[in-house]
Amino acid sequence: MKFVVGILAMILGVIMVIKTEWFIQNLGSNAWAEAHLGSEGGSRLMYKLIGIGIFIVALLGMTGLLGNIILGVFGGLFGLS
Repeated sequence: MKFVVGILAMILGVIMVIKTEWFIQNLGSNAWAEAHLGSEGGSRLMYKLIGIGIFIVALLGMTGLLGNIILGVFGGLFGLS
């Protein structure tokens, strides 16, 4: 089941990177992204970065590496490392 969800999430990430203009037209631009990530293309860059992030997290989740990374980063907070 995690492979099906992972593949669907990876497809969503790729679509967000390729069809960024569709997301801008349907979801609108983001004022924070326009101010901090660029003058005209801040929202486009934000949607592309979100798509790449979804792809990477889905890939790590499918391969089983996501749990190890989360424990490595946050495990010290709870005494688990």
